[in-house]
Amino acid sequence: MQPISGVHHITAIASDPQTNVDFYHNVLGQRLVKTTVNFDDPGTYHLYYGDETGSPGTIMTFFPWPHARRGVVGNGEIGAVAYAIGAGSVGYWRARLDQYDVHTGEVETRFGAEVITLRDPDGMALELVVDDTARTPRFWGGGPVPEEHALRGFFGVTLFESRAQPTGQLLTGQMGYQLVNREGDRWRYRADSSAGGGYVEVLERPGIGFGRMGAGSVHHVAFRARDDAEELAYQSAIRAAGFDVTPVRDRQYFHSIYWREPGGVLFEIATDPPGFTWDESVEALGTGLKLPPWLENRRSELQQVLPVLKV
Repeated sequence: MQPISGVHHITAIASDPQTNVDFYHNVLGQRLVKTTVNFDDPGTYHLYYGDETGSPGTIMTFFPWPHARRGVVGNGEIGAVAYAIGAGSVGYWRARLDQYDVHTGEVETRFGAEVITLRDPDGMALELVVDDTARTPRFWGGGPVPEEHALRGFFGVTLFESRAQPTGQLLTGQMGYQLVNREGDRWRYRADSSAGGGYVEVLERPGIGFGRMGAGSVHHVAFRARDDAEELAYQSAIRAAGFDVTPVRDRQYFHSIYWREPGGVLFEIATDPPGFTWDESVEALGTGLKLPPWLENRRSELQQVLPVLKV
């Protein structure tokens, strides 16, 4: 079994779907690569953003519930989602975000790299981390951000934990991550791969309570498996370590297993295939409402319920 090569996708909760599209597509320059529904709540969109084809390591997804209360961030959650940018892009992004009235804090330095901090319209913490080794898998030329400044996929995630050690043991044990650095109460782990989204940071915050899911909360992080066989190997290894892992679930664009890490964050492993182009051409990605076979007979009903999105 190969070590995990990094983040596959990250899923969060939003409020207004149009506001979500306007920010991630128009401001951050991410392509809307798939418009589908929440399989467990089909009256709600499931929106996928990424590079030109939605390559693993670039995929940010949202369940937008228009009347959702704002979430409260606490331990047992993903506290920040980080994208990678080039060293020459800090000024560009600060100016661009200011143009769209997105507040950014002072540029920080963390583990020797510059970090821009900001929040999306629902208050979710985002970071733009300088990483000149990161490369955009498939740059999307139809977006508003030039290639030299485009987001280069995920840098990684920060987990908020009451105790760092149990989570670190899972990362370095069953998942194959390496502890590469520490600054105070922050531990940095790296996947043994050159793929994007390779970092997981664990921030230990003793005495802080659990949060409350809502708009602006990250629901889960998914890590990459190269194929079904590799996913099953991870499933066996994680179960053998005492975790309650779900059966494989077909998410149409990847196959998934889920479990909660020791601190309570929901982890997923998702397969790279089949990807987003099996039911839409590259040129048409995200332009049509895609439904799984068991919901196709409800298409007319759902189209009346789901708000029209302007992209």
